[in-house]
Amino acid sequence: MKLLFVADGRSPIAQNWIRYFAERGDEIYLASTFACDVDFPIKRLELTPVAFSAVKKQNTRPGSASGRTSGLVTAIRQWIGPLTISRSAQKLRAFIQEVKPDLVHALRVPYEGMLAAEAYAAVPLLISIWGNDFTLHAPSTPLMQHYTRWAMTVTHALHADCERDVRLAREWGLSMDKPTLVTPGNGGIRSDVFYPPKEPVKEPVIINPRGFRAYVNNEAYFKAIPLVLAKRSDAKFIFSSMAEKSQALQWIQELKIEHAVQLNPQLSHAQMADVFRGAQIVVSPAIHDGTPNSLLEGIACGCFPIAGDLESIREWITHGQNGLLVNPNDPQSIADGILLAIQREDLRLEAAGLNAKMISARAEYGMNMKKVGEFYEFIIRGLDTSGEIARSTRPPIVNRKL
Repeated sequence: MKLLFVADGRSPIAQNWIRYFAERGDEIYLASTFACDVDFPIKRLELTPVAFSAVKKQNTRPGSASGRTSGLVTAIRQWIGPLTISRSAQKLRAFIQEVKPDLVHALRVPYEGMLAAEAYAAVPLLISIWGNDFTLHAPSTPLMQHYTRWAMTVTHALHADCERDVRLAREWGLSMDKPTLVTPGNGGIRSDVFYPPKEPVKEPVIINPRGFRAYVNNEAYFKAIPLVLAKRSDAKFIFSSMAEKSQALQWIQELKIEHAVQLNPQLSHAQMADVFRGAQIVVSPAIHDGTPNSLLEGIACGCFPIAGDLESIREWITHGQNGLLVNPNDPQSIADGILLAIQREDLRLEAAGLNAKMISARAEYGMNMKKVGEFYEFIIRGLDTSGEIARSTRPPIVNRKL
């Protein structure tokens, strides 16, 4: 197949997905919204910035900003970013028309899916939903609402990482006759990288792999640490992608928890797998989410999962059976969950068995990506792309004044 991806090319999630098709021999084109380098074969890479993505440094990875900075940047982009879509779409449309791919796949709604929908050029379009596209971004501003609805109107098919987002996509305008596929957002778990240790971890080591993101309540999580330490002074807390982050260092100092916290830099997948295998518990204190890839990776490495009690997370975790669900905005709720998991070795062992079967059945990379390839072929074969979607069907645009 000749495939054109519209994605943040820096993202390990996007790269993991695209690599599958590049390595199996498909002809790959990448329209990246951020400057990036890739280590797999592609025919051509075109920088297609949108929503001020061109101002980001090339070596900056998603989720690497501090919590407050991340939230501020997100808010600014939600208000002003959509105003850049129309002009950016002209460049993407020209790229699509030149390449003439069999399929255009946008990995994420804001702003890649919005951009691909605006650039529609009579080529089958598939859009992937990532965790908080509907719950955080879509309703945030009038223009984000408009472009989300337009993307769901234009796309020929949808990929989501949870069933909840298929339901929400229908509410945002995806018609019932358009096909959908639910698989993990990064393609799934590579079992040769993410696998459990030979023996269960005995020490109370807890890892938060989410980094600083606008939709992860790290403040509540940090405040839960002294509550845990008051009853389990031997607990150790590891954080991913937070080394030298001023906000994390400030919380550590204020809470006097220096002795119990380790801030790691950004690590490769293989390095993260080793960290997971040395931990007993993985915690995801997100307030908006789909299926967090890092949570699945931790589970695959034998960690007992604790996560925010969200509809999407309940598709993977049954409270009290293969994990625990907590209030991500309440430090005491988070602390209680961690303490219970530390105390209940029987619960952790039972969950490890259930989770190993779950990962094998639902999240294995090769199995899921094979389904994706078949989904691509179904979309390409089943759609008549001889004419462009009538522009008269476009939802009325909202007031552009900020």
